[in-house]
Amino acid sequence: MSRSPFPRTGSVGPAAWTELVRAPAALTVPGDVIAGAVSAHRPLGRRVVGLAAASTCLYWAGMALNDYADREIDARERSHRPVPSGRVRPGTALALAAAGTAGGLGLAALSGGRRSLCAAVPLAALVWAYDLSLKSTPLGPAAMAGARALDVLLGATAPGPGTQAALRRALRPAALMAAHTGAITMLSRREVEGAHPALPAAALAVTAAITAAAAAPGAARLHATPHNAAAPASHPPRATRRRLFGTPAHGASAVLAGLYGVVAGAAQYAAVRDPRPDRLQGAVRGGIHAMVPLQASLAARAGAVAAAASLSALLPLARRLGRRVSVT
Repeated sequence: MSRSPFPRTGSVGPAAWTELVRAPAALTVPGDVIAGAVSAHRPLGRRVVGLAAASTCLYWAGMALNDYADREIDARERSHRPVPSGRVRPGTALALAAAGTAGGLGLAALSGGRRSLCAAVPLAALVWAYDLSLKSTPLGPAAMAGARALDVLLGATAPGPGTQAALRRALRPAALMAAHTGAITMLSRREVEGAHPALPAAALAVTAAITAAAAAPGAARLHATPHNAAAPASHPPRATRRRLFGTPAHGASAVLAGLYGVVAGAAQYAAVRDPRPDRLQGAVRGGIHAMVPLQASLAARAGAVAAAASLSALLPLARRLGRRVSVT
């Protein structure tokens, strides 16, 4: 019988669990659901909180599954990771991935019912497909981009009227998050070997385009008042929507979009100048952290300035914790 190349271990310590699921990176996840929910005009209540928790469970499951699937490669390239170092057994990582997936699907069903489950199931399937088979194929970046898009749309499935209209309103933020994720995934595929400067340059161009799109003025939905709520549905009051240009919501959205561009773009520009592995790894880390201000910008664009402020406060925390536990 052949012997496993992975050392046996006893109980798993908190540090190993934290590293296995890249715990600090989970701070970049709830903003997907929140941006989707506010774009779909869903109230930020316990239902959305439950969907954000479901999304986090699925994210952690994907991270554990990633280390299970990459255990042979990590033994050569990242022997310090929990599985190849023997701190976590491969079977334990797989069991955690299965439990996290089940928990995420259960929370989605409890929080949003059948509609949310219909978004969570393909999201979970895409995560498993990526980790187990698609990661090293040309479809890998598209799969990761699709997963982020579904994560945003999961927020739009929170209970409320007009399901189809809600999903349509969430398509724009879903597309922007997907574009960013696809670009970062392309960078991550070369973070061990290094790359030609054209790769980080392309990611930088995507970041610039997303920054411009996120900062562009749009339309915000105002809260209904007793006066305009009584208006006939066939003649919605003009006061319920207004252009964002020049409003506090637009200002917040533009500032946060600029912050996104700086956080993601600065590291990408450094990688363009010198695309060696450590610079590419920095660009990937910067891209992961930059998801927070992008999500906040999208929430502000939908008129949820308070939610955007709360999300943006996660950025310094994510960066500080990311210095202790790798997010890649």
